[in-house]
Amino acid sequence: MKRDAKNLAMSGKRIGAILTLLFVVLIVAALIHGGEEPLHPIEQAVEMPENVR
Repeated sequence: MKRDAKNLAMSGKRIGAILTLLFVVLIVAALIHGGEEPLHPIEQAVEMPENVR
């Protein structure tokens, strides 16, 4: 019984380490690939109703 609990605890630590590693890889990939892009103005003509002009 004690051996099974120890194996489960080790697998829990292993899963936690793997999730942490994946999170760090995701953050590094976001920093490398991401970044700010310049803003692009959105301009288009808008038709106004006749009674507003």
